[in-house]
Amino acid sequence: MKELWIFIALISGAILPIQAGLNARMGKSLESPVHASIISFAIGLAGLLIYNIISKNQISWAGIRSAPWYAWTPGILGAFYVTAIIMAFPRIGAALTFGLVVAGQMLIAILLDHFNVLVAQQHSMNIWRFFGVMLIIAGVIIIRKF
Repeated sequence: MKELWIFIALISGAILPIQAGLNARMGKSLESPVHASIISFAIGLAGLLIYNIISKNQISWAGIRSAPWYAWTPGILGAFYVTAIIMAFPRIGAALTFGLVVAGQMLIAILLDHFNVLVAQQHSMNIWRFFGVMLIIAGVIIIRKF
């Protein structure tokens, strides 16, 4: 079962540059990265609503009311991410854009793991985790130079 989630995570990561390229095209057509982000989120919302209706999932209204204030911020973070990618992708290219995205994700992820913030299980920083992130950063530097 763990292998399935590893595969799903890999595929979801592989989809991001495709999504970015398509969003950048939409941004160019609309002459606005913000409008392209709005369209992207609206279509995503429609897709999720259709999935929710088909799967007959019920929204937990009690859960919505009990969520802490900071649990509402991912939508803003997602909007920032999508808009920033729409702007960066055509200017610095797919490889550098997503190399930097992955490097940023890994830097924050190992800190969240180490300090046990927003994670299910704490994982302490060690030399191998640090070395792994440094390899990713080295890869970004190589992509940037060549």
